[in-house]
Amino acid sequence: MSEAANVPESKPAPAKKKPDAGPEFLVSAAPHLSDSVTTRGIMFEVILAMLPLFVVALYMYRLNALILTVATVVGCLVAEAVANWMRGRSQASLADGSAIVTGMILAFSLPASINPYMAFIGGAVAIALAKAVFGGLGNNLFNPAMVGRAFLMICFPAAMVAFTPTAPMKVDLEARGVDAVTCATPLYQAAKYAEYVKKAAVDEANAEKYRRQANEIRAEMPGQWQLFVGNVGGCVGETSALAALIGGLFLVIRRVADWRQPVGVLAGVIAFAVIAKLVGGEGIQNPLYYLNSGALMFGAFFIATDYVGAPLTARGRWIFGVCVGVLVMLIRLFGAYPEGFMFAILIMNALTPLIERWTVAEPFGGHASA
Repeated sequence: MSEAANVPESKPAPAKKKPDAGPEFLVSAAPHLSDSVTTRGIMFEVILAMLPLFVVALYMYRLNALILTVATVVGCLVAEAVANWMRGRSQASLADGSAIVTGMILAFSLPASINPYMAFIGGAVAIALAKAVFGGLGNNLFNPAMVGRAFLMICFPAAMVAFTPTAPMKVDLEARGVDAVTCATPLYQAAKYAEYVKKAAVDEANAEKYRRQANEIRAEMPGQWQLFVGNVGGCVGETSALAALIGGLFLVIRRVADWRQPVGVLAGVIAFAVIAKLVGGEGIQNPLYYLNSGALMFGAFFIATDYVGAPLTARGRWIFGVCVGVLVMLIRLFGAYPEGFMFAILIMNALTPLIERWTVAEPFGGHASA
């Protein structure tokens, strides 16, 4: 027997066990979701929350509200599809609901009398200019719907301030023999009232004339209940504070929206209105008038709560909301436009990165030294 036969057969080395893989982390742009929550689920809950506003809009403005909403939503979807095609991406984002939400918010912030082709352009610009150029959902700096509205305000200023009476208002006007094509919004009436009161105080020679004009406007201004339910002139979906409050509370209860921004917005408006009333006197309306007028309630719950445009920190969201409310009142009382929510949101969107840097929490143990 040879020596090779006595050599024990070598066994292969056992394979090394791979270490247990730890949890995988996906780093991506906002919104950051956890558990079973999806972007599509959130967006369709927002759509569901806007249904009370849509129902009120249909009652107040009939077919015009439906046509306007369809035009803006189609404009957003077309722009989203074109942007995906140009970037070589799939068209999956068309089904996540984000473009539909943008289109509905834009539609609700437009007058019912605006031409559908203008609304379509506004929707397309909202997605193309404020969302697609930044890389899509979660990367945009400004609220897309408000960018679309700002574009329409610049391009079609006359159409953007042509507010028509609601259907119940038309019935009342026809009963009195008045044929009204357009009507003034409550905020415009408040601004004109304050203007005449101020003129009466400084121009003694014409004080009586200005007081008479102020009283005439005061008699035409809507009451609190009329403002609350939305039977006033204004944009399609932002006139009814009640419908906006119902939808907004649904979002807060479902935790789709953070309660800090809307509460901050309302607190900022109330605080500024109270101070302005104490200083300005008769020409300034009570805080409830400003809360129930224009886009405030709608914007506080559906625009200021945007995941991307608002800070991520809790303290930052308080600052964001309060500053939006203060800016709205500054623009309403001292600006050229009676309504100021669009400008307030766009300004605060631009300041959001600075607010986040200012309010970011210090890590445990302090910052590492270089």
